[in-house]
Amino acid sequence: MIKTVPKIYFIMGVSGCGKSTIGRLLAKELKVPFYDGDDYHSKTNVKKMAGGQPLTDNDRMGWLLRLNEIALSKREEGAIIGCSALKESYRQILDANLQENARWIYLSGSFEDVLNRLNQRKGHFMPVKLLESQFESLEVPKKAIKVSINMAPEEIVKQILGFI
Repeated sequence: MIKTVPKIYFIMGVSGCGKSTIGRLLAKELKVPFYDGDDYHSKTNVKKMAGGQPLTDNDRMGWLLRLNEIALSKREEGAIIGCSALKESYRQILDANLQENARWIYLSGSFEDVLNRLNQRKGHFMPVKLLESQFESLEVPKKAIKVSINMAPEEIVKQILGFI
């Protein structure tokens, strides 16, 4: 029997695309823990974003390194990590030293689709006005499972499971 290698699945995309919802559902299906990247931002970064200022690459560095530490610590059991990972350079930091254990899932949607979602969301630190800067920063991954956000969450998870 071939032993499967536990995977670290990074769910990525702009704010409001459904990373937390899909991450929790997928983690339940795969029976692995879910880590929401938003929970690991520094207070300074949260305050900056809540004030309408986009984060710089330097602002993100500690956050990216912390999420990589989590991924490395969970590679034996597997995990789902939800984070924006908008640039290829961020993804390289996030999956550093994971080799074949890392897989990327990109939740794809148009600016208008995501804007509609954000306008309905309550109680999140990320203001709607930062969405434009996220789309400007987004470098669509070349090696990822790409899934449209224009389905029910359960359908998105079903589609993802068909690829893994």
